[in-house]
Amino acid sequence: QVRLVESGGGLVQPGGSLRLSCAASGSGFTINVMGWYRQAPGNQRELVATITSSSTTNYKDSVKGRFTISRDNAKNTVNLQMNSLKPEDTAVYYCNVKYYGRPFESWGQGTQVTVSS
Repeated sequence: QVRLVESGGGLVQPGGSLRLSCAASGSGFTINVMGWYRQAPGNQRELVATITSSSTTNYKDSVKGRFTISRDNAKNTVNLQMNSLKPEDTAVYYCNVKYYGRPFESWGQGTQVTVSS
């Protein structure tokens, strides 16, 4: 059974930083892309950042230069370092994993990030 465990969300003031982490276990399948998505109230879930097994990254335009995604292939973990946070970054952040040769994907339970003074 696939398990994605997220950590690191919380409340931070504008301009502050947070680091999200996600550990994947139990799938038995080879992980291809790992990433982070977010969903704010009333909005659709949107891609924040992804990283492939060869460390190719992709970012939502509004987070470029502020967020950095990284992964440890040996540990099946993915991190999202978020700097210069803005109130519009407030959302529930979800870890996502896609597998080689598999049509399905896995999602974490979500972690709340709130940017407010």
